[in-house]
Amino acid sequence: MSDPKDQTHVVRLVTNEAAAKRIANLFAESFDPEEVAAAAFESAEGWKAELHFARKPDRGRVCELLRTAGADASSAVFETVAKKDWVAASLEGLKPVRVGRFVVHGAHDREKVGVNQIGIEIEAALAFGTGHHGTTQGCLAAIEQFARKRKPKRTLDLGTGTGVLAIAAARRTRHPVIASDLDPVSVTTARENARVNQAGNFIRFARAAGVNAPLLRANARYDLVLANILLPVLKQLARPVRSLLAPGATVVLSGLLASQANAAASIWRVQGLRLVSRQTLDGWTTLTLRRGRY
Repeated sequence: MSDPKDQTHVVRLVTNEAAAKRIANLFAESFDPEEVAAAAFESAEGWKAELHFARKPDRGRVCELLRTAGADASSAVFETVAKKDWVAASLEGLKPVRVGRFVVHGAHDREKVGVNQIGIEIEAALAFGTGHHGTTQGCLAAIEQFARKRKPKRTLDLGTGTGVLAIAAARRTRHPVIASDLDPVSVTTARENARVNQAGNFIRFARAAGVNAPLLRANARYDLVLANILLPVLKQLARPVRSLLAPGATVVLSGLLASQANAAASIWRVQGLRLVSRQTLDGWTTLTLRRGRY
């Protein structure tokens, strides 16, 4: 019998393209990337969602998330297989992500970044900060759209993860960015990514839950706030973030299923922000809101 340490747990589901991508995104956002790898890809059987767990997953929670993503949880196949480098396997074949001037890529694709493009290099082993999620792409598009019209004096990136959005804002605007995350590993990772991408001089990082950390409050008021987090946290942040906003500030919210977008917009509207635009990619919606009439 194999030692449990030499095993990994896999959940596979054949579905349609949209559902497979929603599943991959939802599980990537819901679990620690060091514990769970998620991928969506086309196979001979059709589109598949494949989930790799370092530990035996809670079947009930997995099925609940599958249903949230609009899939038939009863058709999911749960397996235990010999462990391999499932993070690397889940990244095989990923191509650079291009959004506006941004190109998010791995080290092996450096040469694919054009002269007038902004390359953001994220290590391949850092699986879920690579820019392939609809949530990240939506936020990158919102940053690009904002930067075409204004340059923020200060940007705040809440739940920075690998730091890809903070790096994008810093590289695009050349102005200060404050980035925070509750997870100390994420803060360390994001700081290193900022250094690799020559953005370290523009970004200051803090380990923080919410917005009460001294670094975040000392640098208010922010002209641009980025929050690629799930709906429950976005609800909690609405009121405290308002006190940190500069007049005319722009707030970009993501991590939202399309069905959750109206609820999120309503909560932030109560805080004096109006909806400027929404974009939905692979079933995930990014909202851009603005304070006041600017």
